[in-house]
Amino acid sequence: MSRTSERPSGVSIKDVARHAGVSIGTVSNALNRPDRVSPRTRNRVLAAIEALGYVRSDSARQLRSGASRIIAMLALDMTNPFFVDVARGAEQAAEAEDLGVMLCNSDQDRRTENLYLSLFAEQRVRGVLITPTGEGGLEVLRRQGIPHVLVDRVTADDRASSVSVDDVAGGALAVRHLLESGHARIAYVSGPLDLTQCRDRRSGALEAISDAGLPADALTTLETATLDVTAGRDAGSRLLGLPERPTAVFCANDLLALGVLQALFAAGVRVPDDIAIVGYDDIEFAAAAAVPLTSVRQPARLIGRTAAELLIRETSPDPARPQRIVYQPELVVRRSTLRQRS
Repeated sequence: MSRTSERPSGVSIKDVARHAGVSIGTVSNALNRPDRVSPRTRNRVLAAIEALGYVRSDSARQLRSGASRIIAMLALDMTNPFFVDVARGAEQAAEAEDLGVMLCNSDQDRRTENLYLSLFAEQRVRGVLITPTGEGGLEVLRRQGIPHVLVDRVTADDRASSVSVDDVAGGALAVRHLLESGHARIAYVSGPLDLTQCRDRRSGALEAISDAGLPADALTTLETATLDVTAGRDAGSRLLGLPERPTAVFCANDLLALGVLQALFAAGVRVPDDIAIVGYDDIEFAAAAAVPLTSVRQPARLIGRTAAELLIRETSPDPARPQRIVYQPELVVRRSTLRQRS
């Protein structure tokens, strides 16, 4: 970005001082310490700013004080409504402290993640809310001394705060519900298994299978490269081609579940009579699907708001110690798992 795009007229603080007939120090006081100048002088400075079109930059002041007013949020996929709701929660907490939130999307790609982390360091953001693709990104943040809070992920140590949901419990909730509904052959459409959330939800699913006295192979895992509707449609097609078709599917998020639902509809498979489906996150579209989806609900806005509040506290003059906050998920039962009684 060019300098002219930040300040179209090229007007400087010196120009404002000259136009108002005051010193540069007086302009600075009028903007940053208005109690040190008379109302008449401040009004003259403000009138000069408006007349000249001066736009002040906070960059130099922030570099001197280390007090950026921007929090960065790096999500796995901002097209996922779950992360949109997390961001809204973070914005609520930031707005209450007169801070802004810069939203970025890693696309589950480590190279993109690292590029953004470098940008955050250059811009000296106040701190970072991050759902990391792996441990590498966290090491970059630690090495550069950037305060950060993990979102939708449990921290592996006590060096950073984290706000998440118990995904093992969530996976167990989903599969236990399917088992109690009479299903003994279940598929898990997982997303990338190098993501902690996907592994934990599978662990919970296997825990429920074991508790029911069934062998581990009662759960068939179909890994996908991404966590979106397209990947879900592909997984649905693969599901239909299995030698022994499962009677129920648990998906690692609702976007995958919606894709599986589309693939089953296209093949003439009835949901839930032929195959039941459970999603995860309980995004708004889950209830609005052609067959409303049973889903494991995460309190997305609460997660975002809590994470931002922790980050703000940790970057205050009297910083709080890192905390690990884990919320419990909730199963929301809808028609995609409720067979019609004959």
